[in-house]
Amino acid sequence: MNKLHYSVYALHITRFIELKEKLGFKYVTGRYILSQIDMLAAQREETASGFTKEFVEKWSERRPNESSRYRYERIRYLAQFSSYLCDLGISSYVPRLPAIPQSTFVPYIYSQAEICALFDACDGLRAQYLNKNSCMISIPALIRLLYCTGIRMGEAVALKNEDVHLDEGYIQVRDSKNGKQRIIPIPESLVSVCREYLGYRDLLPSGKIKPEYFFVKVNGQGCGKPVRNWFKKCLDIARIPNSARLHDLRHTFAVTSLAHMAESGVDLYASLPILSNYLGHQSIGATNHYVRLTSNMYPDLIKDINTISLDVFPKFKNYETN
Repeated sequence: MNKLHYSVYALHITRFIELKEKLGFKYVTGRYILSQIDMLAAQREETASGFTKEFVEKWSERRPNESSRYRYERIRYLAQFSSYLCDLGISSYVPRLPAIPQSTFVPYIYSQAEICALFDACDGLRAQYLNKNSCMISIPALIRLLYCTGIRMGEAVALKNEDVHLDEGYIQVRDSKNGKQRIIPIPESLVSVCREYLGYRDLLPSGKIKPEYFFVKVNGQGCGKPVRNWFKKCLDIARIPNSARLHDLRHTFAVTSLAHMAESGVDLYASLPILSNYLGHQSIGATNHYVRLTSNMYPDLIKDINTISLDVFPKFKNYETN
């Protein structure tokens, strides 16, 4: 037993999570689901290490208002942990996973005209009153960085001053969703935007405090959830459908990058590993979804790609959603 887990599985859960983290996984969802498994085992007063079929069936029961995707994830994490117990020599029932729920989600891809309108909306933002918690000053540069680099919003707002190398023309992403640090080159136009932003940022009273994060509020603290509120306001000003999301800037970057490579005569499948690492994907399969989306949006650009190649990966519409 430890301070986080209380069942007979407490020590094994702790060590399993430590193993995952050492392998580079953040394992946030996994940690939460394993804590729920631990809680169920404690409530049932389980005494023997190793899941029984009865326990697994109880855990696998569909909950009220639970999506098929989340139920699948709950069972998947239990199956992983149960397999780990078996590897330790502990007899444990490993459930058979249900069919993977098919996602019908299709990302919103911004047109070039919409991107220009969005940038104009960001540049035209004006504060009606002084608010030290406002991150408005960061919005024009932040939105451009998201569009030009394809990094996630969480990765962008986590950038610290030492992660942004304007003289050398690159940023270093440390706080990544998949725990992968990576270096992202940035174009000179974005470097100029960031320099202009820093010029304004250093005029703020918070400039004397030397803020830790690159993108900050007026008080010098890092940006956070308010970014999404400002983004929604910019969408309204630019008259872009509300179905568009901030994260769709990342999808747009991926699709337009693939389209540009195809237009330049670059072999897309030879370039997929590069784009996959650039985006910080865990597998090349995640990047492959953008090939299919690009083929739908720009059929003339990749009409010469070998049709056999398009079937190298399964045809899932499992686009990244966060």
